[in-house]
Amino acid sequence: MQKSDYEIIQEILGGNKDLFSELLSRYKALVFSVVLRMVNNSEEANDLSQEIFIKIYKNLDKYNNEYKFSTWVIRIATNHIIDYRRKKKQDVVSIDELTSEPSFLSTPESEYLKKERKVTLNDALKALPDIYKVPIVLYHQENLSYQEIADITGESLSKIKNRIFRGRKLLKDILIKSKEGEICEL
Repeated sequence: MQKSDYEIIQEILGGNKDLFSELLSRYKALVFSVVLRMVNNSEEANDLSQEIFIKIYKNLDKYNNEYKFSTWVIRIATNHIIDYRRKKKQDVVSIDELTSEPSFLSTPESEYLKKERKVTLNDALKALPDIYKVPIVLYHQENLSYQEIADITGESLSKIKNRIFRGRKLLKDILIKSKEGEICEL
């Protein structure tokens, strides 16, 4: 029978440091996915993911088992990326997977238009402040619930709902003002 995350954490804290590789294997894809969508560079995402797992390892004793471990991990990852971007003054989020269309009807023209919409939407997303961008990315790309985002960010559920609503409105306003004037669906 597979051990729970909490059981593994307790054993690690008890001295069995080798078990951290089990947590790493369970959550490395999730962390990398979140980081990649926030920084849009796979090499950077690899480096940052390693830094995040070091931070997770050093802070295992602070994990509260009332919450899902994955929520705690994403919160650390998100906060780490926000701090990193503040230091680097970067404002890039890839939203390639945010819009998806069936590929069975793809033509060169539809592929070009799809690419243009993604570029336009990505540019609009770059213009959003982090307080709106982070919840939108977590909700639309990571498919997290409002409650999970609230747990990750440490904000109230009503604030998260409000920020996603306002962020979408800001995105819409930015897209309407864009030279194409075409609204891309989230």
